[in-house]
Order: sequence, then C-alpha cells, then structure tokens
Amino acid sequence: MSSAKWRQSAFVALAVAALAFSAAACGGKTGGEEAQTAPSSGTTTEKLLVYGAFATPIEEPWDGVIHAALQQSADAGEITYKHVDNIGYSGGMERTLRNIAQNQKPDVIFGDAFGNEAAVRKVAKDFPDVAFVFGSGEKEQAPNFAVFDNWIHDPAYLAGMLAAGVTKTNVIGVVGGYPVPEVNRIVNGFIAGAQSVNDKITMKVSFINSWFDPAKAKQAALAQVSAGADVLFAERAGVIAAAKEKGLRSVGAMADQKSEGPESVMTSVMWNMQPTVAAVLKQVRDKTFKEANLAEYSFLKNGGSSLAPFNTAVKGGIPADLITTVEAKEKEMQSGAFTTPVDENTPAGSVTIKG
Repeated sequence: MSSAKWRQSAFVALAVAALAFSAAACGGKTGGEEAQTAPSSGTTTEKLLVYGAFATPIEEPWDGVIHAALQQSADAGEITYKHVDNIGYSGGMERTLRNIAQNQKPDVIFGDAFGNEAAVRKVAKDFPDVAFVFGSGEKEQAPNFAVFDNWIHDPAYLAGMLAAGVTKTNVIGVVGGYPVPEVNRIVNGFIAGAQSVNDKITMKVSFINSWFDPAKAKQAALAQVSAGADVLFAERAGVIAAAKEKGLRSVGAMADQKSEGPESVMTSVMWNMQPTVAAVLKQVRDKTFKEANLAEYSFLKNGGSSLAPFNTAVKGGIPADLITTVEAKEKEMQSGAFTTPVDENTPAGSVTIKG
C-alpha cells in the first residue's frame, strides 16, 4: 500500500526504539515481542538468515500475516528468522534497517514500507547484496528492492456477497484504515460483491485515519450500527468487538478471525504470504533474486488469498444456498471465468474520521 496497512503514526520514543533494536541484535526482545531465532548466521548452516522489520506491532493483522509466513518457514527449518516490530514512523525504520544490514548481514529483509517508503529505499540502495522485500504501493527498485501488497479484492468480493445475503436492514458497515488505493480496492471489491446480489444495499464506509487504533475503529463501527448497519466488515482491528457487543454478524480481514467472535465472524478475507515468501527464498538461494513486483503471488488463483471457512454457528446462521452461490463464484475466480474489478478510487459517500 502506498501508505497501507494498519499502523500508528508513532509507537515508541527514540530511546525505546534504540533499546528494542539493541535487544533484537542480541536475539532478545524486539518491540515487546520475543525475537524468533534459530542458529545464528555465524554457524555452519545453509539456512538463509531472514529478518522481519515491521512498523507496527505484529498483533496488527497486516504485518502479522507477513510475520506468520516467515515464522512458518522458520518452524519448517528452512530459514533462520529474527524480527523487530513496533518500529514506528518517526525515523526509526532507517536506523533499524541500517543496523540490521550492517551488523547482522542477513540474506533477506522482509517488511512494510508504507509510511517509511523513502527511508526503506535509501537503505536498500546502500546494501545491494541484501534482498529487500517490502509491502509497498510504489514500483520495484533496481537492483534489490522487490515489492508486494495484499491483493485480497477477490475474497473481499466474495465476503461482500455473503454480507449482502444475510442483512435484514440492507445496510452494511465497513471500517477501513486510510482511503488509499490499496485499501480502496479491498473495500470497493467488498461493495461490488454485495451489490451483485442485492442492489438495494446501502454501504456505510468510514476510514479511521490510522492503521492500528482498535478503539477508534470500534467507535466508528458502533456509529454505523446506530445508522442501521446490521453486518460489519472489519478491514481494521476493533470492528469485530463492536459486532460482538451488538450481537451482529461480521467479516474479518487478513487472517481467520473467527476466534475473536465465534458467534459473530461469518468468515474472513484472508491474505496468505507463504507463496510470496517461498518464491523469494527460492530466488535468493538460486541467486536469481532481483527487483520485481510480486503482486501475482497474492492473487486468489495462486493461493495468495482466500475466504476463511464459513462459520455457520454465528448468531442468525448463514443460509446454505447463499454459501453455495458464494462458492460457485469462488470457483469462477479460480478458473479465470470471473475477474474481480479493481477499483482503487475512494468509495463514494465514505467518510474519513479526523483526530
């Protein structure tokens, strides 16, 4: 995303960030999270040393998906993985990346450039032998900076169909982070899916002007409920809590969020970074890695995104014929018979909440 994903403008003061990185370099705690470590890069091992550098806490779903995919590769014995999270947006990213590249000498650094674009690209240019693989809404940069994004508009379309099929009020609420192209295409995909099965739908779309502010997202969702919404799409963290509080059905995002509201979450719009991670690791091992746009690895037809299993135990249930309709459309996406429209414009009638 060109500013994407669920982040706060500044998470930690400079002193805390410095201490957090110092601990990470020693294999200790990073941004309040225990660094996931395997044998150090100095041991005789063929494993690649891979770092994750995240602006937000890894509890934030977007960065959390990247972290989970890398941890999966580490658990499988494929890589040595360490990470630093909660770096923020106030200068800490450049210092952290520079320290990692100089002192740890990793083979690959994965992360999230949104809000830190210039800093990340500057460091990548200074370390051409390190593969930099970052979420970004901008182009790749020669020779060693590859970009990716969460192209989850396909499952968002399917989730919109599901939401429109269960609403009783014909009003659906959506709470997003920022009205930037990467978020807009998810929200617009959801809207298009909803309208494809119910042309009477009214969408209440709010952007909270933050990547990670669960309290603010919850309040925005509750305001939509007061305006008649009886189904909520949680593009940001905090919305499911509102749905639970009001006994309403909801749709999660990034990962399967059923556990956050077993009686509320019908499904989730899921992003799977594993295909992207696998492709990058192979390229680095084969010494063929170069700048690239890795978007294709996040497409539904390539296994990079999906709809979580339907949770029919939600309050009010999910009609069986609706599930059949959604599954049929998913098969059309997988075969190429249907292509979800990509619309990155700000959704009509949406509001951005300031402050």
